[in-house]
Amino acid sequence: MTTNPELGVERRDGVLWLTIRREERRNALSPGVLEALSVALAEAQADRSVRAVVLTGAGEKAFCAGADLQSGQSFAFDFSEPTGAFARLLRQARASHVPLVARVNGACMAGGMGLLAMCDLAVAAPHATFGLPEVKVGLFPAQVLAVLQHLLPRRHLAELCLTGEPVDSAQALAMGLVNHVDADLDGRVDGLLRRLMDKSPAAIRRGLYTLKSIETMAFEEAMAFTESQIALFAQTEDAREGQAAFREKRAPQWKGR
Repeated sequence: MTTNPELGVERRDGVLWLTIRREERRNALSPGVLEALSVALAEAQADRSVRAVVLTGAGEKAFCAGADLQSGQSFAFDFSEPTGAFARLLRQARASHVPLVARVNGACMAGGMGLLAMCDLAVAAPHATFGLPEVKVGLFPAQVLAVLQHLLPRRHLAELCLTGEPVDSAQALAMGLVNHVDADLDGRVDGLLRRLMDKSPAAIRRGLYTLKSIETMAFEEAMAFTESQIALFAQTEDAREGQAAFREKRAPQWKGR
């Protein structure tokens, strides 16, 4: 795996851990962080031995505070480019068939909310806070709306965007921003990973593809797509093995194919 001083990259068995290492800047985004995240996700997508990716921030104070406003270069876009680095990362995560898990260890603000929302699952520490404070500096959380609009009810999303005020972890859990809040953050993340790792890699890979594909489809289009997908699921080696193991009352031996 490619490494970068601003992003820790560590393999733990079949899990790739990505840690934003800008603790002095509340793990704010930088061009280096965005590039390293993009490279790491691409490599994870291409490596079938990677069963899941965990994204977190260094220390205990911040998951990611969003753009680094102190740099003065956060919104210095190259207008000759049709897409920006952050938007490309969100698109890349959307196309990922490897489960992405956010380990929210502290403040999750602005662009950090985009990183959270691009992940498939999320676990937060009780002291974590969440917010979209862009209106406080004359901006608006435009790009993150693309990944938050289907995750949050509109009333909650509008309040976060229009007031810029944060919510605590209990509120984030209630509105569906995270799956779990636990004082034993690492224990809960590890437990969630175990529940992923003993399942069929092929089913999860094709399943994420299916889940993400139908999100914007109308009902009949989604039905036509999914009825073809279930027939393809059944053709995998993992599907045959899983059903055989069920009949034989034994643990399945997944091939990931």
